Amino acid sequence: MSSVPQAKKQKLDQTKIIGTHNGTFHCDEALAVFLLRQTATYRESEVKRTRDPAVLETCDIVVDVGAVYDESKQLFDHHQRGFTEVFGHGFETKLSSAGLVFKHFGKEVIANKTQLPADDPKVTTLWLKLYKQFIEAIDAIDNGIAQYPSDIKPKYRSNPDLGSRVASLNPAWNQPTGPEVLDAQFAKASQLTGEEFVGKLNYYANSWLPARDLLIQAINSSKQIDPTGKIIVFEQFLPWKEHLFDFEAESATAEEDKAIYVVYPDDGGSWRVQAVPVSSDSFDSRKALPEAWRGLRDDTLSAASGIEGCVFIHASGFIGGNKTKEGAMKLATAALAM
Repeated sequence: MSSVPQAKKQKLDQTKIIGTHNGTFHCDEALAVFLLRQTATYRESEVKRTRDPAVLETCDIVVDVGAVYDESKQLFDHHQRGFTEVFGHGFETKLSSAGLVFKHFGKEVIANKTQLPADDPKVTTLWLKLYKQFIEAIDAIDNGIAQYPSDIKPKYRSNPDLGSRVASLNPAWNQPTGPEVLDAQFAKASQLTGEEFVGKLNYYANSWLPARDLLIQAINSSKQIDPTGKIIVFEQFLPWKEHLFDFEAESATAEEDKAIYVVYPDDGGSWRVQAVPVSSDSFDSRKALPEAWRGLRDDTLSAASGIEGCVFIHASGFIGGNKTKEGAMKLATAALAM
């Protein structure tokens, strides 16, 4: 008779097994394993690292090995000839095992971690955002997709990316190696990728997403102040640029209806008026503050603009300040008309 208690034996029999390849490990399967362990089905799972087809056959799910992608059979490899799966939703980067798992299980992971209902639209928003800002680069690097054309040579090398840090956890050529060492290091790699993923998710769920909600509220409420929609007023500072461009793209805002200036309070109690850039990462503005005001300060600026309480206008015209909200609004309104 078995010496294992029946209750414990049943628990062992129910333990799910995640299969992935042995040997040198990479960022994509390390993250894929972590993500699976955040789901209800694979939360208490074990990992088998092997390339033996007979052993992989016994696993409940297989990632990054086996040369088959078949969701119905829980097989998620991307190395096979003819594999062209992408995330969709406008993304065209070929998926790695990380992207495959995130595509099929990512919403569940996000709902579990944020405690949002699975059908909450915010879950989908975070799912798409995390793919764009985090997972896609892992897919691209693992599939050998260059970030820039090969004829562009960087002036210096910088390798602090997650993939490089995972790679450094593999034993060096002159260090002891073997299945036990590699499996232990893989566990560290999976934890590292997971910590990075959770950190990104926490930021986007708890900081980025609330700012998006406030931006949309501000756009709607600002129309009571400026019916043209050219000036957006925030009652507190928030990271608005990326959200504004996303909102304009999603709502198909016409060029003539896009915002030109945003007005918001600064840390010192004054108010700022900032020109909206032509893109979220550009230094060029849709309409910089008037050249006649640039580089002026205080009373000189107030005299030039005819607006009391002015503090400054940057030499490039991308931002300026006034002591009051009303003054900043007057600056923005006057600049629109000039």
